[in-house]
Amino acid sequence: MKHALVIGGTGMLSKVSLWLATNGYHVSVIGRNQEKMQRLLNTGKRPSRMTPVLVDYTNNEELAKQLRQIQKLNGNLNLVVAWVHSTGKNVIPCLTNCMSEAKQWKFFHVNGSSANLDNIRMNMDVPKNVQYHQIQLGFILENGNSRWLLHDEISNGVIQAITEGEIKKIIGTIERWEKRP
Repeated sequence: MKHALVIGGTGMLSKVSLWLATNGYHVSVIGRNQEKMQRLLNTGKRPSRMTPVLVDYTNNEELAKQLRQIQKLNGNLNLVVAWVHSTGKNVIPCLTNCMSEAKQWKFFHVNGSSANLDNIRMNMDVPKNVQYHQIQLGFILENGNSRWLLHDEISNGVIQAITEGEIKKIIGTIERWEKRP
C-alpha cells in the first residue's frame, strides 16, 4: 500500500487526509491537537488506514524521530502534503533529510496567499528523488466582496492538484491583491 503524510492534516487539510485514506493510501497525519486528531479518526471511513502522529513540528528532534518511526511502521512515504506555518522553518529540511532513502516521492507544499512561490522554490534544496509541487492559497472574490477560502475549498483544491499532478496551483485567486480580505 502507498504511504502518504499530511502535515496539518487535522484542520484545513482534514478532507485531504480522509480522501487519501479512501483512495489507496495509508495516511500518517501530523497534528498537535489530540481532540482534532480524534475527530478526524472518528470521521474517517477507514480509520485503520490512518496513523495519528501528535507532534509539534517545530521540535526538529521529535519530528525526525516520528518521521523515521512512521516509515518503519508503514513503509517509505510516496506522497507528502504539507501546510507549515512560518514558525516551522526547519520542517521541510528535516523532512527531506528523513526521506533520503525513499526512491521517488511527491511533495505538495501548501503556501499562504502572500507567499512568493518562485522565491520559495529557488531557495529550497529539493533532492533529485522528489517531485516538488507548490500550492498557493488565495481568496475568493464574489459579489464585489472578498473572503478567505473555506476548509473544503482548500482541501478540494489540494485534491485536484494531487489528481492532476499540477506543479503550481493557485486555489482561489491572488489577482487584484488589493481586494484581499
